[in-house]
Amino acid sequence: MRGILALVSPAFMTAPCDAPVWLRNLLPDSLTLEDCRRFYAEEIQYAANLRSRALVDAFARVPREDFLGPGPWRIGVADLASGGAVDYQATASSDPRHLYHNVTVALDASRNLCNGQPASLAAWLSALDLQPGNRVFHLGCGVGYFTAIIAEVVGLTGQVIACDVDEPLATRAQQNLVGYPSVTVCAADGASVDPGPCDAIFINAGVTHPLPQWLDRLAEGGRMLLPLTIPMGPGLGKGMMVKITRQYDSFHAKVASLVAIYSCTSVRETDVEPLLAKAMTTGVLFRLKSLRRDQHDQTDTCILHSRTFCLSSAELPARST
Repeated sequence: MRGILALVSPAFMTAPCDAPVWLRNLLPDSLTLEDCRRFYAEEIQYAANLRSRALVDAFARVPREDFLGPGPWRIGVADLASGGAVDYQATASSDPRHLYHNVTVALDASRNLCNGQPASLAAWLSALDLQPGNRVFHLGCGVGYFTAIIAEVVGLTGQVIACDVDEPLATRAQQNLVGYPSVTVCAADGASVDPGPCDAIFINAGVTHPLPQWLDRLAEGGRMLLPLTIPMGPGLGKGMMVKITRQYDSFHAKVASLVAIYSCTSVRETDVEPLLAKAMTTGVLFRLKSLRRDQHDQTDTCILHSRTFCLSSAELPARST
C-alpha cells in the first residue's frame, strides 16, 4: 500500500469521487482518512523541508475537518498580482479527504478569511524549533487548527496561549480546542495580551515591529517568528517573516521567508512603514543579523533605525563562557 501511495497523485488520492475509474477500481475502499492524513503530512514534510518528526506526526494526527466546519468546503487561491484577491473553488463533496491538500480553505469567504496554507505554516513552526514542554504564545490563531499542531508538538508538559482579535473565530477555536487541556484561547487583540514567559512566540499577523513586551517575555534562547509587512491591500500586507532569538539581553535576527498575510492593525507604526518598504525593496533586509534595543546613533549597519528599535546587519558579539 505504501508503494502504491508513492505513485498516486495526492489530488486523486484525496478526491476519490473525481478519480478515474481505473484508480477507483484499483483502490476501492483502501484509502482511509488516516491514510490521507499521513500522505498529506508527508507531502508537507517535503514541501516545507521539515526536519522535525514530531511536527510531521502532528500534521498526520490532527483532523483538519474538525476545525473547518462541515463541507463542502471552498478552496482559496490568492492572486497577489491583484492585491490579494482570492478565487474560490468548491470541493465536489463533503468527503473530508478533500481537505488533505496543501491548500487554504475558506473560513469566511465574504471577508477573504482562510485557514492558512499548511506548508507555509509548517515551515514557520519548524523555524520555531518547538520542543516538548515549551510554553508558546500564538497570536492570530484563527479557528485553532495550527494551534492544535503546536499543542501536539509541545505535548502535555507544554502550554499554548492563543488569541485572535476576531471574536467569532476565537470562539470557534475555544470550541475546537476543548480536547487540549494545555491550550488557553482568548478573544482579544494580541497586543494587549501578556502571555507570560515564553520559549516561543508565533505572531501570525503582519506588523511593522516587535512589541517590547514580546521581546521581554522571550526566555533565554527563546524564539519569535513575526511577519514584518507593508500594505498591499485592505487589511493585507506583504513582506518578510523574521526569526528573532534571544541571547541573554541581545537578539539575533534573520529573514526566514517571504510572506503575504493579514495585518495586525494595532501593531503598526506609520512612520516605520516607509523605512520597512525601503529596506525590503532595496534588498538590504536580507542582511539582517540582529535587533538592537539600545539607544545609539545611526551607522552603516543600521538597516532600519527607529526610535524604539533597530534592525541591524551587525553580528552579535561573541560571549565568553
